[in-house]
Amino acid sequence: MNKKFTVKSFQNAKNKGDKISMLTAYDYTTAQLLDTAGVNSILVGDSLGMTMLGYETTLEVTMDDMIHHTKAVSRGVENALIIGDMPFLSYHISIEDTIRNAGRFIKEAGAHAVKLEGGFEMVDKIKALVAAKIPVVGHLGLTPQSVNMLGGFKVQGKSEAQAQHIIDEARALEEAGVFAIVLECVPSALAKIITEKIGVPTIGIGAGKDCDGQVLVIQDVLGMYQGLQPKFVKRYKETGQDIIEATKAYINEINEGSFPAEEHTFGIKDEILEKLY
Repeated sequence: MNKKFTVKSFQNAKNKGDKISMLTAYDYTTAQLLDTAGVNSILVGDSLGMTMLGYETTLEVTMDDMIHHTKAVSRGVENALIIGDMPFLSYHISIEDTIRNAGRFIKEAGAHAVKLEGGFEMVDKIKALVAAKIPVVGHLGLTPQSVNMLGGFKVQGKSEAQAQHIIDEARALEEAGVFAIVLECVPSALAKIITEKIGVPTIGIGAGKDCDGQVLVIQDVLGMYQGLQPKFVKRYKETGQDIIEATKAYINEINEGSFPAEEHTFGIKDEILEKLY
C-alpha cells in the first residue's frame, strides 16, 4: 500500500536524500492511474491550457478552469499530494485576491497546496498565503506566464547576473515560507548549486538530475501531445499513436460489420419476439 505524501514528506525526502516524483494530471482517470502507480505528487498545472483546452499559451487559463480540473483530480487521488497551479492574474493584483483564489484550490477543489510563479515580487504574497495556512510551491527560471516578458520559451540563468539573481530569488522564496521550488529550464549546474544552497526541495523540469525531484507533463511522458516538445522531455510511451491506431481499428470494424460481434450484444427470448409486431 502506498503511503500518503504530504508537505512534510517533501522535506523528509530532501533530508534523507530521497528523490521526489511529480507529474501533471488534469482529470479523474489519469489522476487515479498516476496515484495507483505511486507518484508522490500531482500538479494540476496551468499547462492544461495547451494540453487539454487547445490554447497556444497558459495565459488564457482562468481560475474556474483550474478549479474544475483540480476537483476532478482530487476525486481520483488517495495518496499523492495535489498542487493547484495558480493561473495568470489570479495572484498578481493584490494579496487579498491571492489568498482568496488560493483558498479556492484548498476549500473547493481539494488541493493540498498551490504553486505560483515569480521571485522577489512574490515574497509578500507567499508570506500572506503561508500565514493563511496555505502551503506554497515557488517557481523560478522559465516562468511560462511571463513568456512575453522573457521573449519566448528560453533557458534562464545562463549569464552570471541571471544565475546569481535566480539563486538570490530561491533564497528569498525559502525565507518567505515555500516548502518547495520548481526550477524550470535552467542550466543543470546552476540547479545543483541552488539545490545545495537552500533547505527546501527543488523540483526540476529541464534543470538536470541534481534537483531533489522531477516533474513532467503527463501528455509529454505518454507521447500524447502533438505540439511543442522541449528538449528536456522524455517520452516513455507513444500512447498518442496507440490511440490513433485503436481508433482506426474501431472505424474499420464498424465499416466492415465485425463490430459489435455476438459477444458484445444482448439477447431476448424467441417467445417474446414472436409476440412483437
